Amino acid sequence: MIQTLEKSKMGKTVLDIAAEIFGSFCVAIAFYNFTTATNIPMSGFSGIGLIFNRLVGSPVGLVSLGLNVPVALLCLRVLGWRFVVKSLRCMLIQTFMFDVVAVRLPLYMGDKILAVVCSGLIAGIGFATIYMRGSSTGGIDFITMAVKAYNPHITMGRIILIFDTIVVVVGGLLFENYDGIIYGMIVNALHSVVLDKVMYGINAGKVAVIITDHGHEVAKNISEKCDRGSTLIRSIGAYEGNEKWTVICACDTKQMYIVEKVVKEADPGAFLIIMESNEVVGEGFSVTRIAEKKD
Repeated sequence: MIQTLEKSKMGKTVLDIAAEIFGSFCVAIAFYNFTTATNIPMSGFSGIGLIFNRLVGSPVGLVSLGLNVPVALLCLRVLGWRFVVKSLRCMLIQTFMFDVVAVRLPLYMGDKILAVVCSGLIAGIGFATIYMRGSSTGGIDFITMAVKAYNPHITMGRIILIFDTIVVVVGGLLFENYDGIIYGMIVNALHSVVLDKVMYGINAGKVAVIITDHGHEVAKNISEKCDRGSTLIRSIGAYEGNEKWTVICACDTKQMYIVEKVVKEADPGAFLIIMESNEVVGEGFSVTRIAEKKD
C-alpha cells in the first residue's frame, strides 16, 4: 500500500503528513512528558522554548515556532524552498503536538534513568521518521541540514548531538541543574544513536572485497547462492606482480556468512576483506530519501 501511495504526488503528500504527525507526536511526548516532570533540560529550539516556559510560563511550541521562522528564512537559499515549506508545515504540527496534545497527557513521574532512556529512544524514532520523508522540525534542524549540505560525510546524528549538547548545557547552567546536564547529554547521545540507526541502519550492510585467482567462479557462485551481484576488477599484486581478480560484493549482514563460505569453496587461497557499510543504496537494497534537493 505504501509503494502504491509513493507512485502518486497526492500519495506522497499523504505519507509525508502522516510521518510528520507521528514523528512530531513522538518528539512532543519524549521532550515534554518524559523530561518536564523529571527536570531534564531539553535540546533544540524546543529546549529553548522550555527555558522560556520555566522563566515566564510561555508555551513551549509557540516559542519554538517564533524562533524557527527567521532561521528558516536565513537557510532558505541553502536548503531550497520545498524543504523549508515542508518543514514549516511540520513545525505547525509539532507546535500543536506540544501545546495541545502533550500538555493533556500525563507526565512521567517515575525513575529519571527510565525517563532518560524513553526520551532518547522515542525522540530518535520521531526525528528519524520526519527526516526520512524529506522534512524537519525546523530550528536547529535547519542549521543541521545546512551543515550537512556542506559536509555530507558527517551523519545527521553527530551534527545534532553537537548543537543539542550546547542547548542542554546552557539550560542546565541557567537553572543550576548540573545533574540535569548529565541526564540531558545522555538523552542526546541516545537520540543521536537511534536516529542514525533508524535512518542508516535500515540500509546498513557489509561489503566484501575478495582478491582471488578465480574471479569469475567466485562471482558466479555469489550470484547463484546469495542472489547478489558483484563487480570484477583486474588487479596486480604489488609484492609478486601477479595478475589477480578483485571481486567487490555488497550484501545484507546475514548474507555475509554465505558469501564467505562461497569464496572459500571457490578459492581456499583467496584474500577476503569484510567491511561494515553504513548504507547501501541501489538495486536490491532499500532506498531512503533523506532530504529534497534544492531546486
